[in-house]
Amino acid sequence: MPRRARGAAVDFSLMNSMILRWSGCVLLVAFTAGAQPRGFNYDEAKVPKFQLPDPLVMEDGTRVVSAEQWRKERRPEILELFRKHVYGRSPGRPAKLSFFNLEERQGIWGGLANRRQVEVRFDGRRDGPRMTILIYAPSKTKGPAPAFLTLNFRGNHTVHEDPAIRLPHSWVRGRSPGEAVNNRATEKGRGVSKSRWAIEAILKRGYVFATIYYGDIDPDFHDDFKNGVHALYPKPKPDEWGSIATWAWGLSRALDYMETDKWIDAQRVAVMGHSRLGKTSLWAGANDDRFALVISNNSGCGGAALSRRAFGETVKRINTSFPHWFCDNYNKYNDNENACPVDQHQLVALIAPRPAYIASATEDRWADPRGEFLSGKHAEPVYKLLGAGGLPSARQPKPDQPVAGGIGYHLRTGRHDVTDYDWARYLDFADKHLRGR
Repeated sequence: MPRRARGAAVDFSLMNSMILRWSGCVLLVAFTAGAQPRGFNYDEAKVPKFQLPDPLVMEDGTRVVSAEQWRKERRPEILELFRKHVYGRSPGRPAKLSFFNLEERQGIWGGLANRRQVEVRFDGRRDGPRMTILIYAPSKTKGPAPAFLTLNFRGNHTVHEDPAIRLPHSWVRGRSPGEAVNNRATEKGRGVSKSRWAIEAILKRGYVFATIYYGDIDPDFHDDFKNGVHALYPKPKPDEWGSIATWAWGLSRALDYMETDKWIDAQRVAVMGHSRLGKTSLWAGANDDRFALVISNNSGCGGAALSRRAFGETVKRINTSFPHWFCDNYNKYNDNENACPVDQHQLVALIAPRPAYIASATEDRWADPRGEFLSGKHAEPVYKLLGAGGLPSARQPKPDQPVAGGIGYHLRTGRHDVTDYDWARYLDFADKHLRGR
């Protein structure tokens, strides 16, 4: 199947296609305001009949009966199916990957934090593709601390008003492709997304907070894969990395760096993402078992939600509106979800026995909260086989009543967003699973 053309058709009107293609943040604003796109199913009675592939049954029909069989046979089989049909294959660590400490300061914010900003150069060149990791570590913690690693949508400088945070050097979300970075305009965004990042609470719990602007890794528009890290590689084949796999690849490169940082216990790093970056965190955790804990916040279609339910956003809609996110092979399953050899509960199962947390929001029907819960529930047999517990609720919990075993879940009251409530649950979950390791 040939790579999609830049002018691939999308749903809705021409105006919406431009919004979706050039400025995903405008779409996000519309959704977070509570609007749900028309013409999609939000009625449980209209969910089509489907049968989920059993995560413990091999492609040849053999049933998995041991943890060793899962690890050596079934897990690699499922991972390969996701690579071939959904996210695409990614390259390994670049031979010339290098790290450069841009800035460091200790004892800031009244002695609460230490700050470090590190540039990860994908090919070793300071003028080549690169990303900047912003790191805040609790200054009073002795020895390496566990960490939360996240991607952000609008630049590291937007997560806090700290004037020392460096502005992004790459494409900025909300600008047209090729539009030059305007530092004066970008500066106005300093701290605008602070409400999504409970940095002080994270530090007070004794965790490191680290974040990267996702546009540093790969710009979030269909540029025919010519920018970001893709500039270093041949054009992707139909079963090779789309943007979600690329952003996940960048998270693994950040973990490569974290293994060298004395502030961070790289054996206890939780990867967390929201919305499309929640899809990314799940795929990063599935691909790279160095991540000790995986968190998906409102990730929806292509993330935690079961695709076969076709509730809210669908595979066809996500492929046509965001043609760069997944590999080209995923187009085969537009309006054809049952033909796909995998579904998203198996993605969660790939994280086992490491803990995974899935979060939904009551007003975010587009992301199919019930489908997100069911994904965790149907991953439970793998967690139990591996002795990691499961999701301790037979039914989707009521709003604001979290449940947590080896798999955690909550349905938060409110819209498509990340809130202090969400972070409090993630910190509790991390305390349960990462402390004392």
